Amino acid sequence: MQATESQLLRRTLLAGIGGTAVTWANAGWGMVNPMPHDGPRRPTNGAFAQPDGAGARDGIPPPQTTVSPPVPHRVSHPARYSAEVLAEWAHFKARFMSGDGRVVDTGNGGVSHSEGQGWGMLFAVAFDDPETFDALYAWTRRTLRRRGDALHAWRYVPNAAQPVADTNNATDADLFIAAALWRAAWRWGRPELAEAAAAIARDLLALAVCDVGARTLLLPGVEGFASATALTINPSYYAFPMLDEMAALAPSPRWTQVRAHGMSLLSEARFGHWQLPPDWLRVDRVTGALSPHPNWPARFSYDAIRVPLWLSWAHDNSSSVAQSFSSYWASCAAFAPAWIDLKTDDSATYPAPPGMVAVARVATALSHCGAKAPLQTSFPAVRASPDYYSAALILLTRLAWQEGRST
Repeated sequence: MQATESQLLRRTLLAGIGGTAVTWANAGWGMVNPMPHDGPRRPTNGAFAQPDGAGARDGIPPPQTTVSPPVPHRVSHPARYSAEVLAEWAHFKARFMSGDGRVVDTGNGGVSHSEGQGWGMLFAVAFDDPETFDALYAWTRRTLRRRGDALHAWRYVPNAAQPVADTNNATDADLFIAAALWRAAWRWGRPELAEAAAAIARDLLALAVCDVGARTLLLPGVEGFASATALTINPSYYAFPMLDEMAALAPSPRWTQVRAHGMSLLSEARFGHWQLPPDWLRVDRVTGALSPHPNWPARFSYDAIRVPLWLSWAHDNSSSVAQSFSSYWASCAAFAPAWIDLKTDDSATYPAPPGMVAVARVATALSHCGAKAPLQTSFPAVRASPDYYSAALILLTRLAWQEGRST
C-alpha cells in the first residue's frame, strides 16, 4: 500500500532525529541529507550549514534507518487558540518585535536575548504564524548562532561596537529554540527544521549536562557555571515540557536522568517559611549541599517564578513543590509581592507584574482543579504588561493552559 503524504512526513521527521545519516524527502517538501553528528559542527558564515542537495525535489527513497522516539502529543497535535489569544499575539508582535525578527527586551535597555527569540519562535508555531517564525529564526541563527556547535549566544546589545560580545549560551533558551524548531517541522512539514532541532538537543546533552556525585544536572550555560568547588544552577532553566521534547529529539537515557534529578533537586532546594526555590542555586561538589547562591539575592523572584509554570505545563501538580507555591500564593491573595527573601521572609513592597500574576493563577488552577476544569479567573492582558518579560510570561501561561487541556 502506498504511504500517504502525512505518513511520509511522519517517517521523514522521525527517521532524521536519531543522529544517523538519513535521506529525508517528501513529495512537495525539499530534500535534506543530514550528516552523522560526531560532536559540535562549525557552521558556514555564522549560519546553519546547508547540506548538499538541500532544496532538491527528487523521488522518495526509503530511509536507511528508522528511529521512532515517542512524540509528545503537544508536538504532533497543536492546540487551537481563540481569536482573543491571537489578538494578544498580534499585540505582542507590534510592541516587542522589530521588523527584522528581533524580540526586544524593553525592560533591559532594548537588548535581545536568545530566551526571547526562543519564546517568540514557540509562540509563532503555536499561533500558526510561519512568516513571523521565519523572521525570528533567520535573525536568531544569523546573529546568535555560536561557532563550533549548534547553540546560541545569550545576548545581543544593539548599537554596541560588538553586539554579541559574550558568546556563552543560555541553556533554557536553546531548549525553547529546539522545541520551536521541532514543532514547526511537524506543523508545517519542514523536516530540515527537525534536524536543526536535533542538533541543538545533542549539543545541549554533550555540553550543558554535568554529573556531580549522584546527580546529573543541567548547567545554565556551557561556560562559567562549574568550578572546582561548586556548580551554579538556575532552577527555572528546568523547562520540563521542553526536556521531554529533547528526549524524543535526541534519545538518550541521560535525558531521563536530567529530568528526574531536576525534579528531585526542586524538591530539595526549597528555603524560607514557604519552602520556595531561589532564583539561583549553589550545589557543593563535595557534600552535595544546596543553598541559595551567594552571588545573587536569596529570592523567589523573576527567574524562579517560571518553576511553577514549567511544573504545571508538564502536569506535575501533585508534588509538595507545587503545593508550596499554592500555599504561598494563597497567603498573599490581597497583595502579591514581586519577590520574597528566602532567608528573612521579607517581601517586596511593590506588586508582582501581570506576567507573574498569570503564572500564579494558572499554576494554582492546575494544581487544585486539573487541566480539564475551566479557569475560574481571567488572564492578565499583554497590553497591561509593563515590559517584554511580563508579556511573554502571559503568553507562556496561555500555551501551558491550552496545551494541558488538549493533551
